Amino acid sequence: MVDTMTLEVAQASAVGFKAIGAGLAVGLAGMGTGLAQLGIGGAAVGATAENKEMFGLALLFTVIPETVVIFGLVVALLLLFT
Repeated sequence: MVDTMTLEVAQASAVGFKAIGAGLAVGLAGMGTGLAQLGIGGAAVGATAENKEMFGLALLFTVIPETVVIFGLVVALLLLFT
């Protein structure tokens, strides 16, 4: 009885740690992206206001940090389903 209970607790702890890791992966990636876009967004709006031809480049620079969140989501899914 004691051996099976210890095994069940260990398995439950492993699932819990995976969930915590997945949450941290997505949460910290999202916070980092938000902080990156804070400066990039303002600069992109300013550059577009001065020169309309900069819109495409400004949009590209605004979208690049979003890939960090996608990578965080991929890491979270790998943690949860492996």
